[in-house]
Amino acid sequence: MTDSIQTFLDEWSAAEGAGDPERIAAMLTDDFLAVGPLGFILPKQAWLARHSAGELGYDSFSLAEVQVRQHGEAAVVTARNNTAGSYRGHPIPEATRATLVLVREAGNWQLAAAHMSFLAGTRGAPPIPGAVPASGPGTGDGR
Repeated sequence: MTDSIQTFLDEWSAAEGAGDPERIAAMLTDDFLAVGPLGFILPKQAWLARHSAGELGYDSFSLAEVQVRQHGEAAVVTARNNTAGSYRGHPIPEATRATLVLVREAGNWQLAAAHMSFLAGTRGAPPIPGAVPASGPGTGDGR
């Protein structure tokens, strides 16, 4: 592992993007827990199984707009997670807002928790409440 948060995030993004459950497993705490954009909860083994079963495939996976707030041996990271790929043959959202909780154990950063939220207006996200649809009946697009 590494003592640099940014290096850790780069390595984690590369492992996720490559779908490498062994590398990812080494970067997660034993009690890792993720909350997906629809509110579902994935403990460590379920998070890893997404890759092991071949159900999830990324064409790209990166973090942008990264903000880090370090508090001793813990850090809270907020970022935009930009992705392209599919899960069980269905396209995944192109972007989510991620909150990542990192902890440093024995000098190494590990990911203890992740929470993903849809980014309104991005491909794959639910429609913005009250927004006027760009296409459909009454828009003159012939549908």
